[in-house]
Amino acid sequence: MEEPPQLFLCPISIELMEDPVTVSTGVTYDRRSIERWFFKYGKTTCPATMQRLSSFDLTPNHTLKSVISSWLDRASSSSSSPSNASPCKKLGRERLPSVLAGIEATPFKVTALKNLKSCMEGDVAAQEDFVACGGIEVLGRVMTQALAESSAGGDFSAFRTCEEAGSVLAALPLSDDASVELVLRPECMRPVVALVQRGSAEARLHAMAIVAKVSRASGAGRDWTTGVDVDDLVRSLLELLSDGASPKLSSRALEALLDVTALSRGARRAKAVEVGAVRVLVELLPDADRRAAERALLLLKRLCKCPEGRLAFAEHAAAVPAVSRTVMRVSGLASRLAVSVLWLVACAVTPAERVLDDMLMSGGVAKLLALVQVESSASTKEKAARLLRVHGAYWRQYPCFPTDLRDYLKFLN
Repeated sequence: MEEPPQLFLCPISIELMEDPVTVSTGVTYDRRSIERWFFKYGKTTCPATMQRLSSFDLTPNHTLKSVISSWLDRASSSSSSPSNASPCKKLGRERLPSVLAGIEATPFKVTALKNLKSCMEGDVAAQEDFVACGGIEVLGRVMTQALAESSAGGDFSAFRTCEEAGSVLAALPLSDDASVELVLRPECMRPVVALVQRGSAEARLHAMAIVAKVSRASGAGRDWTTGVDVDDLVRSLLELLSDGASPKLSSRALEALLDVTALSRGARRAKAVEVGAVRVLVELLPDADRRAAERALLLLKRLCKCPEGRLAFAEHAAAVPAVSRTVMRVSGLASRLAVSVLWLVACAVTPAERVLDDMLMSGGVAKLLALVQVESSASTKEKAARLLRVHGAYWRQYPCFPTDLRDYLKFLN
């Protein structure tokens, strides 16, 4: 079907009007859209002109409705294909500058952004054209403005605009250096962090997808977090894990935390510990599936490489039991990571007696002995054996320590 004339489209929804009605300013809208504007959102202005209205009477535009109906009949009968192709699918590179300018200018940004996303969905060439024509910069400006309006208690749709712009950004490949540089500018990343903090579930998934893409595209040797408020981002991701409301959100939050902490060292990891990362990860372990458990253990291993992380781990009553229970129970990778965590808190530094007590009482020592005897990675066996050699004398003093294990410890020494 051919593209409908602009006059037939509702200024709010940008869709073909089914029941056109005219307000006192003389502008015609689809009844459903203008009623939502007035009665759901409590607006008192004409959306197109922003003039304040003295009357909310809606006058049916019978003439326009008849013309639209005639156009539909004619277009339908002349169409050689039963498919009803969306006008936006015909969007070419030559039209993009005017489309982008229209998105910044229109008061109905959510609808415009939805249409734009639909146009580019699955079309790599269109996405590349969008980036080449300054699309990422436009999204950044739209998100920044929307976030500012939302923070100032502005229009009801402001934060929704930020969310929709984030969904468009998340749909882009973001695989080249130029795109990543644009996304890492404050006008993009500040709103992305805000979406993680207080966006809808879908918006949070989009924001974390953006984080994952820029992290992967940045490569192993580059710290992409330098321009990001890492503390706020980590705190927000940990809150998502604590809520546990959505397994999908929790999974994405773990992935994002891995991306954020991959290159961070020292003070940054210490700050993550300060805002409760060790506690959240430890309490996540008992009910975690294989994938989540492996990622939580990898994060714990990273955090326990700093003194603050080891201290927080040692002070958490459930930390050693939770990690010990994953050995030889979840997966080979989980066992290797768990042993690394225990080695960091019990051998890399002088451990607190509580850590050693918990390792024995939770069955961790028995699992270490089993790992030494069964087939496992060389590094894991070495760490398990070293733990047993260094602290065997301490554990043997317990009357409850099994005789056969006592004899095997003597053999190791």
